[in-house]
Amino acid sequence: MKLYNTPMPAPNPRRVRIFLAEKGAAIPLVDVALVKGEHKSADHVARNSLGQTPVLELDDGTCLSETVAICRYLESLYPEPPLFGRTALEEAQVDMWVRRIEFQVMSPAGNFWRHAHPFTAKVVVPQYKEFGEANRGAYEKAVMWLDGELAGREFVAGDVFTMADICALSSVDFADWTGLKVPEAAGNVRAWHARVSARGSAGA
Repeated sequence: MKLYNTPMPAPNPRRVRIFLAEKGAAIPLVDVALVKGEHKSADHVARNSLGQTPVLELDDGTCLSETVAICRYLESLYPEPPLFGRTALEEAQVDMWVRRIEFQVMSPAGNFWRHAHPFTAKVVVPQYKEFGEANRGAYEKAVMWLDGELAGREFVAGDVFTMADICALSSVDFADWTGLKVPEAAGNVRAWHARVSARGSAGA
């Protein structure tokens, strides 16, 4: 088993690396350089027809893509510590928060990156810069919403670190890299970010 990976600042492969680090599991990494177009090579497109990373290749050659699907599979192999919850309710809550983070936080960050950042100008044609810039405000609004949700709790989905925190951390850090900052007023998000960034897995 091996993981086709792209190093920082790519947010999605980092999710899987953090997940593995939390599990104490080691899987060989094969780096795919996006800047060199390696993700669009025939070999990689055969693994993932969308030409994206990460991709988990199993020993029998089966390939899994999409971070949550990969991490769900890894959860079955490495059940401790549980990162998708222990009970049916906890699992549903983690899934709810993963979706919320993807749609509310990561989506505007991704739109800003694709349509307003100079690095993507030659890749995303045409760029809709006005739309991209509009996502700056959408991201800040989402972070302030998350700030309210984090009032009185340590982690995104409750009292323990889960996949929801992994998704949120990778999203906020990626947004920061693109130039989208957490508002000063978002004290709960800032405190949460400090907590999860202090975990050893955050450097994965």
